[in-house]
Amino acid sequence: MNESESLTERVDKLYEFEREPVSEDKLESGKHFAALFAGEHVAGTEFVIGAAFVAWGASAADVLIGLLIGNALAVLSWTFICAPIAVRTRLTLYWYLRKIAGPGVTAVYNVLNAFLFCILSGTMITVSASAIRIPFGIAPQTKWYPEDMRFVFIVLVVGAVVVGVAIMGFKRLAQFSEVCVPWLFVMFTAGAIGTLPVLANASPGMGSIDSIADLWRIAQEQIWLHKPESGLGVWHITAFAWICNLAFHVGLSDMAVLRYAPRASYGVFSACGMYLGHYLAWVCAGVMGAAAALILQRPLAELDAGEVAYQALGLAGILAVIIAGWATSNPTLYRAGLALQAVTPGWPRWLVTLLAGIATTVVACFPFVFTKLLSFVALFGILLSPVGAIVFVEHWLFPRLGFRQYWFSATDKSISWPALLAWASSVGIALGLWFTETLHEFFIAIPLWFVAAALYTVFAAAAGARTAQPGIKEDLVSAVDSNQTTARIARSQPAWLRAVGVIALVSLLAQVLLPFWVMAGGNSVYESKLPSYHFWLGAASVIHLVTIAAWVLIGEQTVVRPTDESADR
Repeated sequence: MNESESLTERVDKLYEFEREPVSEDKLESGKHFAALFAGEHVAGTEFVIGAAFVAWGASAADVLIGLLIGNALAVLSWTFICAPIAVRTRLTLYWYLRKIAGPGVTAVYNVLNAFLFCILSGTMITVSASAIRIPFGIAPQTKWYPEDMRFVFIVLVVGAVVVGVAIMGFKRLAQFSEVCVPWLFVMFTAGAIGTLPVLANASPGMGSIDSIADLWRIAQEQIWLHKPESGLGVWHITAFAWICNLAFHVGLSDMAVLRYAPRASYGVFSACGMYLGHYLAWVCAGVMGAAAALILQRPLAELDAGEVAYQALGLAGILAVIIAGWATSNPTLYRAGLALQAVTPGWPRWLVTLLAGIATTVVACFPFVFTKLLSFVALFGILLSPVGAIVFVEHWLFPRLGFRQYWFSATDKSISWPALLAWASSVGIALGLWFTETLHEFFIAIPLWFVAAALYTVFAAAAGARTAQPGIKEDLVSAVDSNQTTARIARSQPAWLRAVGVIALVSLLAQVLLPFWVMAGGNSVYESKLPSYHFWLGAASVIHLVTIAAWVLIGEQTVVRPTDESADR
């Protein structure tokens, strides 16, 4: 067997239950979900979104309160809407939808879903490339097409890494996040704390930051400068925080990852992404963005994520944007592969993911989505969330209304016109509201979900869902909410590996303390400390990432699961 055949056989074994329920022995532990949610929602685009709140002219209070409420609503949506269906069926939405709406609607949805996921994943790759371009002296790519072929080469390299990790499957995605996530949070926090002296120097009469009152003054006077003419307030921020991942939770796309959860309560782990990512990271990115604009004396709108991170963190900032982009692009591309897998019978998931990854990388060469990210996020939710409403209604509401669950499966037809018509009608209404500016784009997707749910109920009833014929026997696997566990046999870790873990922890702690060292002594000595700060932050980052990767990857080999992997619950 030649080398290429050997590689193909190995990747063919990366089975991810693409067309059937996940088995009980393949369920994953809570730490994997915490790491995956946190890693996916601490992306390079957080620099873009956090800075956007500053550019919008929202007030400090609007940002802090709006994000608190909106992210709570998102966590509740994952926990009470997406997770229960994922755990009960153990299927991806891309395959479960086939049982409800037939292969025709499923094909349309999956292709659209994969297309949008590829664009979103491509955006993350573009963000990573925006950081790598800095050491090579490549100018920011602000047009819809690439202006420098060296940037295209960088995108191709970054895309290759992303595609490789996505092909490896859920386990490797979680391990990637376990390695990177704690460090990414430290980077966002260090970047914000370390640039506070820049903002303090711009505040008249502020010699140093001595109290919470000083921080609040900086927030109001130098970061989130309220612009009443923008028309954006606390409810706009709340709505955006909720709809930012609407297709994932209310739209049920995250059934792809939550089907590996032992219990529906694991949806709560989404809080690791929402509050450490979409709260902490967005706030810190706003601080860094405001400081970078002051340092460079340029409008914030002209700075990309790489430039903001570089000004705040030096070379460590470039590394942070690269890895943050990977951490989100990997699971996004993984979902795209699963979506296309449902409409490519007989194709292995790795091949579908590879082809989707090639298309994603090509998209990443054109930074057009990067410049319209917030509008794309809103459109993403509008196009996909109605399908989540249709599945939710059929799964939970139909049995309570006395309707036949999975009634369409008995018709032997390929296209469910009630589902397709409800989807198309609700999207048409939403786009009409958007283009006529009747309703702000951030407020459209949530009522749209309820409209789609109501329309599908009416159309399905008219099409025969409430006939008196007996319901179809459900053949889906239901999760057993049990506390039973199987003992794990753990080999003792070698002393050298424990030493590696200590080095990883100490290097991370050093990065936590460094920004406070920069602030010590007042704002007058900030610039003199900055070169040393950036150097030691970069050195500690490299040491930490190398050692923590070794500790996680080698350390997991010291645990043997004898018969039941669901023991790790």
